[in-house]
Amino acid sequence: MKIRNFLLLLIFAAAIASGGDPGLPPIKVPAERSVNLQLGIPAESDQMIDRSGFALGYSNSRRQALWVSYILTAEHLNAPQLRRSNRFRPDPLLKFAPVRPQQYDRTGFDRGHLAPASDMTYSRETMEQSFFMTNISPQLPACNRGVWKRIETRIREWARRESQLYVVTGPIFTGEPRFMRGTDIRIPDAFYKVALDLTPPMKMIAFIVPNRASKRPVRSFVVAVDEVEAISGMNFFSNLDDRIEAELEKHSDIGDWQTDAK
Repeated sequence: MKIRNFLLLLIFAAAIASGGDPGLPPIKVPAERSVNLQLGIPAESDQMIDRSGFALGYSNSRRQALWVSYILTAEHLNAPQLRRSNRFRPDPLLKFAPVRPQQYDRTGFDRGHLAPASDMTYSRETMEQSFFMTNISPQLPACNRGVWKRIETRIREWARRESQLYVVTGPIFTGEPRFMRGTDIRIPDAFYKVALDLTPPMKMIAFIVPNRASKRPVRSFVVAVDEVEAISGMNFFSNLDDRIEAELEKHSDIGDWQTDAK
């Protein structure tokens, strides 16, 4: 979808949700931002990297991104899909000493994608971007391959049904700092994922997932977006009209997204 058409959809959807006139857009759109950042930057960071597949805010002290932001569309998901490359690489755009894939070897942690590789399979460029180490965070295998994978799959299902979602993902640090063995890469205590559907009726949903194994159903990890902001220090979708943002961020119900609510 062209950026101009996407912005028109943002304006129209927000106007409907607020009961306003579509000719009076309540969304503040910085012209210089890519489509991945049109609804705002979640938080300041040591370096922001804005690519075609996603944008991210990188923390050098934690050696990973604090957030990644992108548009997930049914068009991309239904396009011919490339095979997963598994080619992890240092990020050539990072201005700090890069994290290298080998630093994860024999640590007991997966190289966990923040922007999932399965969301980026629609082009060679976006697939390669997803394997830069700036998009990677330490995840215990039981989390990465278990509940986190189930939530990622659910988000793709919703994107296919709703046509497009605005997705933001990142790590959460709450306790005493812990680092992967032999590295200065900090281990997240949990991870968040926030999704915004702009198709009327507009809705948001958020998840907080502890960085450990769990067999609990996906619905048990649902929280209000306000809660994610309070824990993470992020400010999601700040370019939405304040009234719309406030209303959507306090309401997060998986029943709004699916009928089985599992």
